[in-house]
Amino acid sequence: MAELNEITNEFIRQEIDEFIERPNERERIINLFARARPKMQAISAALIDGDNDLVNQLTKESLDEGIEALEVMDDGLIAGMGIVGIKFRQNFIFVPEVLACARAMKAGMAHIEPILSAAGIKPIAKVVMGTVKGDLHDIGKNLCIMMLRGAGFEVIDLGVDTSADKFIEAVEVNEAPLMGMSALLTTTMPNMGKTIEAFIDADLRDQVKIMVAALLSPRNLPTIWAPTVTARTQWLA
Repeated sequence: MAELNEITNEFIRQEIDEFIERPNERERIINLFARARPKMQAISAALIDGDNDLVNQLTKESLDEGIEALEVMDDGLIAGMGIVGIKFRQNFIFVPEVLACARAMKAGMAHIEPILSAAGIKPIAKVVMGTVKGDLHDIGKNLCIMMLRGAGFEVIDLGVDTSADKFIEAVEVNEAPLMGMSALLTTTMPNMGKTIEAFIDADLRDQVKIMVAALLSPRNLPTIWAPTVTARTQWLA
């Protein structure tokens, strides 16, 4: 196992020391950054700080210097976002800070995605994402999309106010094995259940894994559509 003092970037060391508490996560993250180039650590630090201009500059410089796009994405952008995710989970930061970090990641990915596409690197899988019918909130959905794209997934974004038919059509047309729905309003959360019912009626339920994200906790969501939720449904909350 690498030691914290093997990480050259002081900001990253401080972030790990202050915010990463779980032993297994701490070991994994220290090992990751200890082997990363100083330039990758600098990208991660800028991303964690929400500095999209600096992330944009450092990402471009790294690629111009001949560093592989996958290395910049994995050791710079995704590594930094990993710390952001832990801080968000532990309530050290909140949605506004995460949005700033996500914008920084997007600035870096704007340089990387064309390179990966031109190199013919295939995505891990296709994911259809959308906010359910009647709901116009998309902050959480957009954050998930940025993370998924950064992790190597191809995402088909259906936007907001998405009907069950649109979800079904997108899954069929794109042959996507994964689908994600989001909702913020308690009045629109039942539409998640209606969408899942539509997949069952269309005989597509066993062909796609469905993720849902909402303000209610996972244990409360099934009360909205108890007959519909199955063991195959995946929760993101």
